[in-house]
Amino acid sequence: MNFLITGAWAEAKENIHNLEKMGHKVAFLQQERDSLPVPSEWAEGIIGNGIFLYHPIETFINLRYIQLTSAGMDRVPMEYVKDHQIEIYNARGVYSIPMAEFAIAGVLSIYKQMRFFDHNQEHHLWEKHRGLLELSGKNVCIVGCGSVGTECARRFSAFGCRIVGVDLFPYENAAYQQILPLEKLDQVLPECDVLVLTLPLTEQTKHLMNAERLGMLKKAAVLVNISRGGVVDQNALETAVSHLGGAVLDVFEEEPLSCNSPLWDAENVIATPHNSFVGEGNQRRLSAVILANLEKE
Repeated sequence: MNFLITGAWAEAKENIHNLEKMGHKVAFLQQERDSLPVPSEWAEGIIGNGIFLYHPIETFINLRYIQLTSAGMDRVPMEYVKDHQIEIYNARGVYSIPMAEFAIAGVLSIYKQMRFFDHNQEHHLWEKHRGLLELSGKNVCIVGCGSVGTECARRFSAFGCRIVGVDLFPYENAAYQQILPLEKLDQVLPECDVLVLTLPLTEQTKHLMNAERLGMLKKAAVLVNISRGGVVDQNALETAVSHLGGAVLDVFEEEPLSCNSPLWDAENVIATPHNSFVGEGNQRRLSAVILANLEKE
């Protein structure tokens, strides 16, 4: 197969010989927005991320295989892929570990009042805080029970939490005490101490957490969004967040987050720039996933 590989796979150049040993021909494109190094009709397979944002998929008339370096597929015209029976793989499981660790770190930072202690350390103040909380015994609801959600479930469970999952397609998974269908989310929200969002953004999930559902949460509840910003109605969240225990937000409806957003200055918000997926093991896991998928061909 003729493969066009992009710099979205950081270890691409080191693995070109592996692909060639499998009998594939390889062309390399460092920046996906740049001109293609080969005619688009040459490519039968693509390993990349956002290449179709710059080079319309319709021009790749012989395309039959796509390997994404991202877990999300929102940068790919999936209807076209399905209509043309193009085989597609994502980077399932590659980023789950750092994202789950990020979720735990964010909630613990809020529960243990680390912003308070950081401020006091900076100003050399010796002052105790009597309002620290424990994760043990808390009800954690994870919406989106794929690989990221399941890694989150395992880690929160290790802290003694009760884990309930909500998913578009419920299934049996020992990491959760139960997984409920999305239609039952409203029944779960009032019991949540921690709500973790790890589901994909679709027409069905856009603004899933709207003003009404945010209002169902306990005043002490912590919202964690490490999925897609559009899953949460950001305007509604900016109003509701002062009534919550806190929010750990790594994704936003519009990125970068506007400098005028009140989320920047909210004392109970941890806001990060779509960074939760970063970890030193990612490239090793990504290369393993890519090569394993190719071996199936």
